[in-house]
Amino acid sequence: MRGQVILSHGSDSGPDATKVSQLAALAESLGWRTQRPDYRADDARGHAGSVAPRIARLRATIEELDAPPLLVGSSMGAFVSGLVTLDVPVAGVLLLATPGAIPGYARAFDLAAGVPAAMIHGWRDEVCPLSAVYAFSASRRLPLLVLDDDHRLGASMDAIAAQFRLMLERQAGAA
Repeated sequence: MRGQVILSHGSDSGPDATKVSQLAALAESLGWRTQRPDYRADDARGHAGSVAPRIARLRATIEELDAPPLLVGSSMGAFVSGLVTLDVPVAGVLLLATPGAIPGYARAFDLAAGVPAAMIHGWRDEVCPLSAVYAFSASRRLPLLVLDDDHRLGASMDAIAAQFRLMLERQAGAA
């Protein structure tokens, strides 16, 4: 096995959501172990109320592992994946449709310095404005792929999978 990938779904979704399921299948086909935490009970607390419990759940999952994992997150999953890097070591992150902030939650999106990261966003994202993720990625000089898609990025799975495959190959080569 190459390593561990933890895939975090967005709000109003679940661990069997299309994006995380397809990316988990890709990782597994390349010899990676995957986990997809179920945040649905946390999400019942509302957007702002779900952030801290999601971070705690993700952190506990990471702390059970023998080595830092690669994190993949979509929307709220991306938001908490970034924030958890401030608390525990990770091998890298792939962030999809990342919100710059969650209304009612005190902290804006952040990511530990030096964590290998890539961001993917839709030009037509109606939930998370591109301007926030663009400003964040520019301030950190992070790779940002902007696709002609909306918040769900449903029409862009091939491009997302290609970027994820590159990230997995880089991680495997670095190990």
